Amino acid sequence: MWSKIEDLPSGHPEHEDNQDLPGYIFPLDLPPTPSPPPSPSNDSLTRENLRILQEQLSVVVNEFDFSDAMASDKATNGSDPVDDPTGEYAFLNKLILRMDRHLVFPLLEHKLGSEDISQERYDDLKQAIYQLLKNTNMIDYVGNLYKEIYKTDTIPPDYVKKREEVLSQLAKFEEESAHLTNLLNDESVTSQLRSDKVANLKFLEEQHGVTQQMVDNLYDFGRFRYQCGLYPEAADLLYRFRVLSTDNDKVVKATWGKLVCEILGEEWENALEEVEKVKEHIETRLFNNPRAQLTAREALVHYALFPFFNYEPAREKLTEMYFSPPYISSVQTVCPWILRYLAAAVITNRARMNNSHNYQKQVKDLVRVVKQEVYEYQDPVTEFVKALYVDFDFEGAQKKLSEAEAILRGDFFLGSSTDAFMESARHHISESYCKIHQRIDIKDLSTRLGLSPSEGEKWIVNLIRDTKVDAKIDYQAGTVVMNHPPQSVYQQVIEKTKGAFFRTQVLSAAVAK
Repeated sequence: MWSKIEDLPSGHPEHEDNQDLPGYIFPLDLPPTPSPPPSPSNDSLTRENLRILQEQLSVVVNEFDFSDAMASDKATNGSDPVDDPTGEYAFLNKLILRMDRHLVFPLLEHKLGSEDISQERYDDLKQAIYQLLKNTNMIDYVGNLYKEIYKTDTIPPDYVKKREEVLSQLAKFEEESAHLTNLLNDESVTSQLRSDKVANLKFLEEQHGVTQQMVDNLYDFGRFRYQCGLYPEAADLLYRFRVLSTDNDKVVKATWGKLVCEILGEEWENALEEVEKVKEHIETRLFNNPRAQLTAREALVHYALFPFFNYEPAREKLTEMYFSPPYISSVQTVCPWILRYLAAAVITNRARMNNSHNYQKQVKDLVRVVKQEVYEYQDPVTEFVKALYVDFDFEGAQKKLSEAEAILRGDFFLGSSTDAFMESARHHISESYCKIHQRIDIKDLSTRLGLSPSEGEKWIVNLIRDTKVDAKIDYQAGTVVMNHPPQSVYQQVIEKTKGAFFRTQVLSAAVAK
């Protein structure tokens, strides 16, 4: 046998000379994989790790392609450790490496508002925000950051010069796009436009002197406004460009850019529409490039976290998207930490979906995925799911629930949903506990739920009323008596037969193909 690729005879189908031929599969001796850039420690965030984080941010390039190189700052070259006992800053690093730099800004800014933040941590985060935005056109904000970080009342001359250049370029773009913008604001003109972009461009060219360069200027102007932090105006320009342009590559980039702009403008309904458009692009235009599809899905599941937890109507639709085979597979492959958000969404969805069949399916799917990924990713939220539904460890579930509460309250996306999560999680614990016990001590169940005896008693009364379980409370004994009527043998046979019949149909259909 040949152990090296160069040892293969030239006629062998896997010889490197034949790699462009249809018969070539893969080399037996693969070249070494380049080492990935070092990541910050899971235990602490040092100034050196902060520098590494900034260098990693500089190579993040999304579909809108707005990232520029970020220079390291001399203030980040120290090595004084800043503790990260919960690992939340290491977790944050995983998120920001998959996001556009403008989306990273609110995540870092959120950490500045932590109640227990130390001065050293605060200074590090301010420095990270400065490094993140210094190459954008948000000159006034960056200048104020510079003065705060370096304790000065003046900004460098370079910033004054760049501010003048930005204002000059802004005026130039406004002048170049004024004609087309005025036309698109004229209802008598827009009423004559149709769904055919080619025909629209021809009409605008013949009747109003619009050129392709004018259309492209909308895209460039949208990008420029975006870099200035003027997100609503950028979203409007990118929308108008997308309506007119026949350049598919730029249209795709404009769609990603408009998604980011709608998120940062907190226009959640529009953001959800853009998520659907990006998803459609991934499935239709990248179907012959699985690697590009995987990368695009990875970005989308991170971007979609913003409308996911800020817009109620998006919750169910996006949960279904995350659980769809292509996306759950992508999550498991490249970003298993998204399971924290998926688990939190499923658990808090309990009250919204009223324990429906679809919700029960989501819970089963979540448990299956968490169980599969237990060796790849764990945090208190996923460990709570595992303890409750895989190990049936109620004491462990209660412990992880307490840990999860602290984690969720500090999470940018989940902070506002923490109380709803805790309430729904207690329902899950109590329902599972009641299913496997016939007589339940109220004090014991209250302890498992993290409640006082009086609060636990009220909780159990409300649970019996809301879920309509067949149970009664024995106040003298301090217990809840559950009535679990045995399922008839005939009903069990019917249920099993239903499942067997369905599997037979699926198998027959597969064989028929």
